Amino acid sequence: MADVVILLGSNIAGEENLPRAARRIREVLGPVLRVSQVYQTPPVGAPGTPWFLNAAVLVRTALPLPGVRMALRRIEAQLGRVRTQDPNAPRTIDLDPMLWREHEAAAVQVLAMRDLLQYAHAVIPVAEVVPDWPFQGKPLRAWAERFRPQAQGFRLRPEVRQVMLRMAGLPPTSEDG
Repeated sequence: MADVVILLGSNIAGEENLPRAARRIREVLGPVLRVSQVYQTPPVGAPGTPWFLNAAVLVRTALPLPGVRMALRRIEAQLGRVRTQDPNAPRTIDLDPMLWREHEAAAVQVLAMRDLLQYAHAVIPVAEVVPDWPFQGKPLRAWAERFRPQAQGFRLRPEVRQVMLRMAGLPPTSEDG
């Protein structure tokens, strides 16, 4: 069994597509162990397009990493994702594996180095689900703090997180209000 952290994003009906993706991830990959807060964030690289909803999930899976990647692409297609030449085009769902760990004592494999070094919408939710996992010599929570100033315009969407938790098979939390 391995643990994988997946970043979810949507700027087309995200309130519906993030929870649907969480359910499909649980059904296809394995149990969802944690769900981050859901953040409404401005688009990067595509001004004028709709804002995104972003979140991260920690999943325990029996699939190997190539199988996880293929499964995530199938889930994206099932949820209406159409890939175009434009990497910043609006999308129903984007599912990106960010971190991988074979077992608790194993080294963490970083799958999306650029995203974790550049984007608050990536590192902050990822750090919420695995705050103590190391990244470049520091725990992810320290990286998230470094990016907090960039996240001042982000809006929390606790009502979407509650639906994600339910669809992921996790109990609701009182911390969301």
